[in-house]
Amino acid sequence: MWRDTEVTRRLQLQAPIIQGPFGSGLSSVALTCAVSEAGGLGSFGVHHLPGEAILQTAAAIRAGTAKPFALNLWLPHASEQAELDEAQFEQTLALFRPYFAELGLPLPSRPPSSWPNYEEQVEALLQARPAVFSFVYGVPSAEVLEQCRARGILTLGTATTVAEAQALEAAGVDMLVASGCEAGGHRVAFLRPAEEGLIGSLALIPQVVDAVRIPVIAAGGIADGRGIAAALCLGAQGVQIGTAFLACRESGASELHRQTLFGPQARHTALTRAFSGRLARGIRNRLLEELAEHQTTLPGYPVQGWFASTLKPAALAQQRDDLLALWCGQAAPLLRQRSALALWDSLLEQTDHLLKRA
Repeated sequence: MWRDTEVTRRLQLQAPIIQGPFGSGLSSVALTCAVSEAGGLGSFGVHHLPGEAILQTAAAIRAGTAKPFALNLWLPHASEQAELDEAQFEQTLALFRPYFAELGLPLPSRPPSSWPNYEEQVEALLQARPAVFSFVYGVPSAEVLEQCRARGILTLGTATTVAEAQALEAAGVDMLVASGCEAGGHRVAFLRPAEEGLIGSLALIPQVVDAVRIPVIAAGGIADGRGIAAALCLGAQGVQIGTAFLACRESGASELHRQTLFGPQARHTALTRAFSGRLARGIRNRLLEELAEHQTTLPGYPVQGWFASTLKPAALAQQRDDLLALWCGQAAPLLRQRSALALWDSLLEQTDHLLKRA
């Protein structure tokens, strides 16, 4: 039976389906609880939150479900650019000046002088003790992994190549996500530049399964039962689904973002650094296209993401999806369900039907 895998047994799930974690306000307590209550693993991206807010988020999730859930962090990465000198700030401001003018916004002052501290975040996560600590952009220290084991927290890393998967296993990580380049959101490579690891799920999953002994969870291009069945046939013991859950009304995505995911525009995605400063997949729009020619000179994450986020409130108020960061995977044209429970039921029904027929 496809629902009985090492992933479901270790996490006490009804089916090996993990909701992808979303950062910067796109995760929601409602979605995390809905997926966990249904029998999957709900996830909440907390990389943008300080320690106290992480503790508050975990408490809110526990108030909505007693089932297992995951908290997700980004590990420190060499590509981070937390500060801009005056010349860099003025150069980036010049690129964004027309958008502020169109939206009727005053020009912003300089970005924050401080950002959430990783060590503080990890300490809060350990204190919160979720069932799963999921992470991207690297491998936590041996000390952090040992503290997770001591607290009964399972660890779940993400790999975009076989070498990254082997690094996660060698460090003692419990499970890993093999993320194909079809996935929406960030390309979370950590051993080599993200552009050098753009491997599709159909090729990546079986290679990773053959290279490691820990459970492999497939991600990228999965939005219905056909994707789940295919991933399991390739050797994965579970799947992680992002865009399809992001499109649900329970997510933290805006109504405008969700509408765009179900529209024809979602057929056209691209990998870009325009939305955050790191390579990520989103829907092609004016912001993405106009900043594409400047990608080599844009600031890195998180500063570039801060510039893009300053447009968001006014863009939403004016229904301007051309000036929003619209995260989206390549499987968006397969989306049908608009609620977490309807999506969950559909995923199970389709996968049951396909694998029984097989």
